[in-house]
Amino acid sequence: MKFLNKMNPWWFYSSWEDKDEDLSKWESQKYKWYPSWISFISLKPYSLNFVYGPRQVGKTTGLKILIKSLLQQGVNPESVVYFDLDIVASLQEFRRILEGIISRKRGRSETFYVFLDEVTSVKDWCRVLKFFIDHGEFKNDVIVVTGSSSIGITKAPERFPGRKGFGKEVLVLPLSFQEFIKVKGYKREDVLYDEFLAQKLFTEYKEKGGFPKSINDNPDANKSLIDGIISEIYKHSRDLRIIQDIISSLMEKIPSALSYNSIANDIGVSHNTVSEYLDFLSDLFLIGIAYWYSEGKVDKKKEKKVFFRDPFILHSLSLWVNKKFDESALLENIVQEHLFRKFGEVYYFKNNSEIDVIAGEYKIEIKKSRSRRGYPKGVRIISEEEIPRLLLEIEK
Repeated sequence: MKFLNKMNPWWFYSSWEDKDEDLSKWESQKYKWYPSWISFISLKPYSLNFVYGPRQVGKTTGLKILIKSLLQQGVNPESVVYFDLDIVASLQEFRRILEGIISRKRGRSETFYVFLDEVTSVKDWCRVLKFFIDHGEFKNDVIVVTGSSSIGITKAPERFPGRKGFGKEVLVLPLSFQEFIKVKGYKREDVLYDEFLAQKLFTEYKEKGGFPKSINDNPDANKSLIDGIISEIYKHSRDLRIIQDIISSLMEKIPSALSYNSIANDIGVSHNTVSEYLDFLSDLFLIGIAYWYSEGKVDKKKEKKVFFRDPFILHSLSLWVNKKFDESALLENIVQEHLFRKFGEVYYFKNNSEIDVIAGEYKIEIKKSRSRRGYPKGVRIISEEEIPRLLLEIEK
């Protein structure tokens, strides 16, 4: 198959990196790093690995770096197979691709390493892959599947009971603040020691977030992210206008707590539609939801706080819908996301008093400048200048 040949230049060239667009672009970047998530992928046969995360976060480049590493370790180039399923239009075509890979394997005893990128582009992909796994076609191999939405992949392992082998589930997210400063060439202690440096780096992180293209000032960083989001919207048969309207409404409301009805009234749809579409944006790793919490009780019926999961996501979506957001939302969203990554959940409290962010042992109120107002016992009042230190503390 000509597409297999095109996507696997290492079958034909020893210096294949020059023929690979992803690795060539990566090599030319000023700031490049070895993605730490690669080390979590199991390379022990038999393994079925699931890798997922937002568009433009570097999943494909990471796979190519892994492939390069495998070849440098002496793996036979012909036993490493990569395919980008973004171009596949049907389940039948996906089946033919797998049959082509299986055909290459015939008569060979070595382990094959099969990378199926953006597999969620193909509806019901699980069914076909499971069929070939059940028939023993990959019993000595390593398979890695990736997706840019949690739809169809985070629950995929449940559809492969007893079929993952040594495989792992790996979530790939934009760089955290600590990862960002490391990529910039600084150590954690440098930032803790030098307040001026901390503010300089945090100001940059607030603008660029943790995406490779934005960090490298790529002129098409914004467009690439939005194009990827639009692709997912159409792929999952969602209404583009409703998505834009919801995001526009969110820009006006964050970081305040909000009801789904308030958004529904803004844009003229039902609150159920708002709920469904916010779930979809969450599935794309674009937003998170913080619920009301007090004394060990979570109330999901009360107003929610919606936070954007990376500064560059917030900036890009703001430009896309041509609607500005309050600077305080950016600060709160950054703290919410870092705590969400650490604890897997994040909340807020509002009654006579308010607590912006609650997670684990943390109760945090964020102010642009130090507040003189009283707050409940145990609440930390954090100014913008103190956020870099807080983020490094969270990631410790």
